[in-house]
Amino acid sequence: MSERERKAKGSDLFVAALENEGVDRIFGIPGEENLDLVESLRASRIELILTRHEQAAAFMAATHGRLTGKPGVCLSTLGPGALNLSTGAAYAHLGAMPMILITGQKPIMSSRQARFQIVDVVATMKPLTKLSRQIVSASSIPTVVRDAFRVAMEERPGPVHLELPEDVAGDEVPGVPVVPVHPIEIPVAHRAALDRAAEMIMAARRPLVMMGAATSRPRSTHGIASFVRRTGIPFFTTQMGKGTVPGGTNLYMGTAALSERDYVHDAIDAADLIVAIGHDPIEKPPFIMGPSGPKVIHVSYTPASVEQVYFPDAEVVGDVGPSLELLADRLEGKLPQAAALLPLREEILNHIADRATEARWPPTPQRIVHDIRQVIPENGIVALDNGMYKIWFARNYRTRVANTLLLDNALATMGAGLPSAMMAAMLYPDRRVLAVAGDGGFMMNSQEMETAVRLKLNLVVLVLEDNAYGMIRWKQAVDHFADYGMTFGNPDFALYAKAYGAKGHRIATIDSFGPTLDAAFREGGVHLVSIPVDYSENVRVLVDELRAHEKAKA
Repeated sequence: MSERERKAKGSDLFVAALENEGVDRIFGIPGEENLDLVESLRASRIELILTRHEQAAAFMAATHGRLTGKPGVCLSTLGPGALNLSTGAAYAHLGAMPMILITGQKPIMSSRQARFQIVDVVATMKPLTKLSRQIVSASSIPTVVRDAFRVAMEERPGPVHLELPEDVAGDEVPGVPVVPVHPIEIPVAHRAALDRAAEMIMAARRPLVMMGAATSRPRSTHGIASFVRRTGIPFFTTQMGKGTVPGGTNLYMGTAALSERDYVHDAIDAADLIVAIGHDPIEKPPFIMGPSGPKVIHVSYTPASVEQVYFPDAEVVGDVGPSLELLADRLEGKLPQAAALLPLREEILNHIADRATEARWPPTPQRIVHDIRQVIPENGIVALDNGMYKIWFARNYRTRVANTLLLDNALATMGAGLPSAMMAAMLYPDRRVLAVAGDGGFMMNSQEMETAVRLKLNLVVLVLEDNAYGMIRWKQAVDHFADYGMTFGNPDFALYAKAYGAKGHRIATIDSFGPTLDAAFREGGVHLVSIPVDYSENVRVLVDELRAHEKAKA
């Protein structure tokens, strides 16, 4: 019997197509509509990793895409399970992380359960993904899956949703071969654009480079670092662009953790030209353009999205790494003013490091960031949830390798820190991985501690306790509203971790903090470390001190 005459279930074709794409793990929670697919997975090389909530599965799949450049895959049933993936879809969509979401559905050829649990998931996912489609024929599965992976990985990367109805998954059809995967190269920038950018940079008296979110794509980091080294132009980063160029270089000017008034903005305000590499306006603006500000050159994989705060004067569009190599060829040795802004560097970084070793209790965010940096090696990964501490890590945590500080400055959702760290620990079991979450964000997906223990991960989870939704409480105070509606109680986090089979530690003195983290990493396994945090520094530094700094500049 020929290959095409053999019968194959739709779910078998689907799994074969996933294997063809190199998928080795799928994260999620199946339902009855996925049972054919689950059975096909059981007989495959792909591991089904059961999570305790679909949202965590989506965060893990998105982080896989972020770290590898290849789509992570997550799975849910129809209706309520599928809707639980929606936050993770938005997380990947705004953060440009390639991901495939697979959801089940009732049979489409019959309706024996009427409308029970049926939601139009395809329509729901359309604004949250690059592509959302229902598979209506088992024979089309190989081409649909190949197209989904291609779309997810194309610039700008993001999530793709596929709905596999129960009867399509179980339908037997003549065997259909998988579609071979072939590499797709991104063209380099046009010669005219490179020449124009080179002329503008050579004419600048105080040039500055900015590294945005797209610079952390795994494919581009070498060319970007080479461009900075060869031109000698100082650079700063956005929150999601940290680490693309080694943070230890003497050209690093800081990170724009705030949109304006921070110390790094001394350099931004003094620049007459900013080369914005990989800027994505979905990220909170690292600086706000105005009519009297510096000229801006947009260098990225895709054309600039013109916004009220971002309207570049020139664009270099193409594969970023190779394009920057060509631009450096035009500039190397021809920029006598390249280092004009460097004299500002020492004062900027000294202000950022102020009080980083202060011994008060509860500790300041600066001290917590400082002590973490001491126990995380250059290739170690810190995955942040979302909260007030994110600004402090963005400002104070120096990165030397791309994608070693995983933070979300796009959707900026709470609940992603622990699942993101779990994915990093799975991909890099020999590297130190630390999840950092506030007490509010941690509890949004804390049930995944069981998943981490079951998977035997090496992972340390740090919970910062202030018994409040601290970021919003701070904004509430800054805007002179009454302190209302933001506080809550907490469990004993050390006991909570032990209930899941993890090790739990509560820090009582700042001197024990670093050693406790280090010992947890050395022991291995899953550890939770809780520590109180003093957020009074938010007002002193981020409001009062920066306002005084702004007045002094005026």
